[in-house]
Amino acid sequence: MINLVQTLETCWYVSPPWGKEIPPLEVSLLEKVYVTTTKSFGYCCGVEWSAKGWSYEIVSGNDNLTVLGREIIATGNLQLVTKKKPVFRLGELVEFRFHGDGPPARIVQGIQLICNSWFYCIE
Repeated sequence: MINLVQTLETCWYVSPPWGKEIPPLEVSLLEKVYVTTTKSFGYCCGVEWSAKGWSYEIVSGNDNLTVLGREIIATGNLQLVTKKKPVFRLGELVEFRFHGDGPPARIVQGIQLICNSWFYCIE
């Protein structure tokens, strides 16, 4: 009998939840967007994969909004940034050090710019 749990633990990171291809992003990081639900403009400072698809973190004034792609309209204008670009890309396999069992390779499922530093959501 095959131990399905062990098989899943050893190969789950190779098959991301979205299938074989990563769906395209609606907007780029640091792109100016219009948020239809709040009728305001802001900048995309983060993106993360969720069960409903890509969710975007938008900085609008003093607020941070988390919205889905259908709630924003891209403008194509990127914020001029002198900051460093993210080191890892969405969907990239990275070696992750942690204590415990399981494979060290993980997929980057989200990126956020917080206090001028890039943070990554690793599955």
